[in-house]
This record gives sequence, structure tokens and C-alpha cells, in this order.
Amino acid sequence: MELRRAGERYPGGDPEAGIASLHAFSFGAHYDPDNLRFGAVIACNEERLAPGAGFDEHPHSHTEIVTWVVEGELTHRDTAGHETVVRPGDVQRLSAAGGVRHVERNDGSVPLTFVQMWLAPLDPGGDPAYGIVRGIADSTPYAVPEAGAMLHVRRLGAVGERAEVPDAARAYAHVVRGTVRLGPYRLGPGDSVRAAGEKGLELVAVEGPVEVLVWELGE
Repeated sequence: MELRRAGERYPGGDPEAGIASLHAFSFGAHYDPDNLRFGAVIACNEERLAPGAGFDEHPHSHTEIVTWVVEGELTHRDTAGHETVVRPGDVQRLSAAGGVRHVERNDGSVPLTFVQMWLAPLDPGGDPAYGIVRGIADSTPYAVPEAGAMLHVRRLGAVGERAEVPDAARAYAHVVRGTVRLGPYRLGPGDSVRAAGEKGLELVAVEGPVEVLVWELGE
């Protein structure tokens, strides 16, 4: 198991444009050859957009892009004709496949925070696809078969409440909110753990409410 603290993430964005970014993996100008990916996960970015701020139309290809809103509302538009507003509790996925362009903006009146995770597909190419699940339940895993991955949302309330981490070849856990214990580690918002070949792991709430995103990954 490898612990990565929130403060170790690479800063980015454009503060003058109302964009603040934190990157858990090597990203853009922050190139780290020892931190390129973990299993299929190649990016885990926390984005904070001020009201009216956003990312203008830009391209993606050969990437599975999964977005989780923490607070506020995210407006998404892409060149395949999709236009949606993503809210807390929703899971949005854009399969960039052979290539697609999109816009991401905070069209609301309050700050927006979201976590965006990029996964490498098992096979490149194909046609872009889009999907959104509204208000996903803890007991409903979200499959990304194109990357051989499954996302689990774990929400804990009372101190001492527990939730299992799936036994998998690899598991990646990112804390969205609250304080939780995972194995020997006490984790807070923005902290993450990368586990390989571990069995019987549990999340235990220390201070809630707790929300953790857990990726179940293959080799």
C-alpha cells in the first residue's frame, strides 16, 4: 500500500481565470516519470472553478473520463451533441475514443469543485460515447469495461462505521470528504491510497460525513 497526501499533489490551473487544479498524477508541465499511472488510472484531478469560470472547448482521445462533482454544478457540452448539468451524487463519463472535444464550465452562482479521473482504455480507437447516472447509490458500482475498471462510492456517517474495499489486483482510493482510516493510514480530503494485491481492506469512519471514491482495477 502506498499513501499519497493531498499536499503532495501538483498545483495547476489558471488562478486569474478562476481555475485552481490539483493533480495526483504526472500532468502537463508537472512531469514525474515515477508517477505516471496506477493500473488504468492515469489522472485524478481536483478542479475548483469560480462562478463563470471554465475550460473552453478542448480535445481528448483514447481516454475514459469520469467526473464526480463535490459541490456546485458542472455544465458539460461536447461535439457529439451532449449538454448536461452534473450535480453532486452524479457520475458522468465521457469515452473520448477516437476523438471528441468538450467544454466544462461553472455556469452557476456558487463555486464548483469536482474530481475528474482519467483511465486508459484497454483498446484505443472507436466512437466517442457519453453517459450519466443521477444520484448513484453506494451499493451500485459503476463499470467502465473499456478500461477494465469499476468505481465504488463509499459514504460513511457515524464514527466507526465501516465499508469494505473490493478485493482486487489493484485498488485506488481517493478521499473526497471527511476523515477515514484505511489499513494503517488516517486519511483526510484529497489523500489517496494505492493498494496492490491487498485483501480484506476496510474503510472506517473517523470523522464524518465521509465520502470516498474507490477504483477496483485489474493488473
